[in-house]
Amino acid sequence: MNFKPALLLLSFIALLLTGCATAPGRTVSTDPWQSVNRGIYKVNDGLDRAAIKPVAKAYRQITPQVIRTGVSNFFSNLGTPWTMVNQLLQAKPKLMAQDGCRFVINTIVGLGGFIDVADRMNLERHDEDFGQTLAVWGVPSGPYVVLPLLGPSTLRDTVGRVPDYLTRPTRNIEMNWEADTTLTSMEIIQKRESLLHLDDTLSKAYDPYGLVRDSWLQRREFVVFDGAPPIAEPEEFTSEP
Repeated sequence: MNFKPALLLLSFIALLLTGCATAPGRTVSTDPWQSVNRGIYKVNDGLDRAAIKPVAKAYRQITPQVIRTGVSNFFSNLGTPWTMVNQLLQAKPKLMAQDGCRFVINTIVGLGGFIDVADRMNLERHDEDFGQTLAVWGVPSGPYVVLPLLGPSTLRDTVGRVPDYLTRPTRNIEMNWEADTTLTSMEIIQKRESLLHLDDTLSKAYDPYGLVRDSWLQRREFVVFDGAPPIAEPEEFTSEP
């Protein structure tokens, strides 16, 4: 992989800052830009209904479960090196070593990651991104935002998406645009297919936007604290003035 010099500089600065934060930044439940967020959510939902969801459903119907599982394993394995970088920046050497073992085993023995051999060896998989790293450094989440095409986020996670994007394996491996587009499209379809089971619940919700927002923020807090978020008094959402 040909990582950019800017990423190396970012990693160096990150290592210097890792020990500075005393506690992870909480994911706060504020939504001051709700009217704009709802508009973007509506556009995203329309695009999903018109194009992404039908393709994901067709993918599920024509592709055997074993193949779908293999594709999911492949993309998960492909993202492991960046997870390891974030574990290093978050001072989690034990998890980094574990995921490093998973990556080597699944890449070599698991046919490039299509077979999750490491899971059968009780090596648990972890997933870390730069937004989580910023949280561990103590950066506050900022308000909830809905990004065009990308969906739920916070200001902190929006910033974190930049290095996440720059370190995508398809950006740092020499390949033609056709192969890059195919891999990216396949990853989007695979992720959407994995969420199809939630569509029925969402369709029955009184306020689908609110359900997605609340669920996403709770889930984000859960992963930032590695499954053990501190107990806090519930916060009320702050709508636009």
